[in-house]
Amino acid sequence: MSRKIIVLDTTLRDGEQVPGAKLNVQQKVEFAQQLKRLQVDIIEAGFPASSAGDFQAVQEIARSVGDTVSITALARAVKGDIDAVYESIKLAQNPLIHIVLGTSDIHVEKKFSRSKDAVMEMGVEAVKYAKTLLPNVQYSTEDASRSEFEYLWKTIEAVIKAGATMINVPDTVGYAVPDEFGEMIRKLNERMKNLNPDVILSVHCHNDLGLATANTLSAIKNGADKVEVTINGLGERAGNTSLEEVIMALKVRENSFHCHTNIKSTELLRTSRLLTYLTGLDVQVNKAITGDNAFAHSSGIHQDGLLKDKQVYEIMSPEEVGAESMELILTARSGRHAFKNAVEKLGFDTSDAAEFEVLFDKFLTLADSKKEVYDHDVFYLVTNHRTLDVSNNHLYELESFQVITNDQTPTATVSLKKGTEILTGSAVGDGPIDALYSVIKNLIGHDVQLKDYKISSLSRGKEAIGRVNIRIEHNGNVYSGRAMDTDIIKASALAFLNGINGAVLDAAQECPTPVQG
Repeated sequence: MSRKIIVLDTTLRDGEQVPGAKLNVQQKVEFAQQLKRLQVDIIEAGFPASSAGDFQAVQEIARSVGDTVSITALARAVKGDIDAVYESIKLAQNPLIHIVLGTSDIHVEKKFSRSKDAVMEMGVEAVKYAKTLLPNVQYSTEDASRSEFEYLWKTIEAVIKAGATMINVPDTVGYAVPDEFGEMIRKLNERMKNLNPDVILSVHCHNDLGLATANTLSAIKNGADKVEVTINGLGERAGNTSLEEVIMALKVRENSFHCHTNIKSTELLRTSRLLTYLTGLDVQVNKAITGDNAFAHSSGIHQDGLLKDKQVYEIMSPEEVGAESMELILTARSGRHAFKNAVEKLGFDTSDAAEFEVLFDKFLTLADSKKEVYDHDVFYLVTNHRTLDVSNNHLYELESFQVITNDQTPTATVSLKKGTEILTGSAVGDGPIDALYSVIKNLIGHDVQLKDYKISSLSRGKEAIGRVNIRIEHNGNVYSGRAMDTDIIKASALAFLNGINGAVLDAAQECPTPVQG
């Protein structure tokens, strides 16, 4: 009999803790809608106590997709955090409060400076309070893989008796190895089934030793009924368990695991690509399942075998994860239906008829100039259309620019719009981009340091779309900016302004130290 595995996606909480991966509210909602199409069981939408912006994003996600997907958010074992989670997710049909508290000696002694019994009592009281607000409460024993087992169990036993309905066991720092982690899960599962068989056992693994997927699968083999994962394995340090790897391992090796999920695997690649475009964080080309080369074969021996029978070198087909054997190339003559199909294939909503007509007009303009329009071009159109709202009077908008480059004094002149004010200036630099960024920094008057600058081509031909990803530092915080255009200088300016606007929006918000889980 096949066992159902519950899938919690924490890309919008744990995944967003990656430096430079911060998304605005609109982007988070858009990604949550794609997670709904992917059919995840639970979305961990954020850490609402961290900032007003995160609270608003969690609340909007609960409103927009909480009708069919369970919504949760993270809280430390304090009343204020738990209240923030409740207020942000209560509109969802099946809300879940998630509480995290460390159980390892190093967390108890160094992080809390309390006795083990005192820390455990904090957890118990937190669960009891959360249960007065909602019936479903998950308790995470942070750094479980480095915890003394009997204390770990004593904590789990106490919070279950206090009302916890899910117990999550994290390998917070990626310390575990599969046989050791699996054995710990087996022992916990046996004890939990004897204590209360209705409580769900979950795992959350990090990838510091490259073992997150292996540890998660080992936990499933040993009784875990729920996994916490992220798209593309996104997460701080070396990342989290990759959702797509776990899902396809269970699907391809069903005869070994005897488990299934609700995940619609044909949405995997679409979800991966949407996250890449929203965050600007590329997937390595040889990444399992979602990398560009995951289904590419260059060896002559491999190609020969594939031509004879695909099963010679493929254990799953590209179509199973949403990849296509051939890309549909659009032209100005393709029409609305073909363009709509291309937009929806990439994971975007087309239900707003007026917005779609605006997009279609932009597509025709691009098709006239490029002649052939590819998937990446369509992504450019949609994401460029749905840019950050610059109606906020504190944000900057590119009004016009001119860059003159030579081997002596490259010069840039820029006009920015801030509310109703127009700011204009010029500067020289070591090159065209340096001159461009120098004048923008002079105009905004902020101390901004460029940490990283990357250009990549998103399409083909001489009119290819260029994408610029930058990272800037402001007041010790790192912000990312992304932009796409056929004019790479313009894309560079827009990316820089996007990063600056992120810093401006974040300036008034004070965030506590992120919880890793």
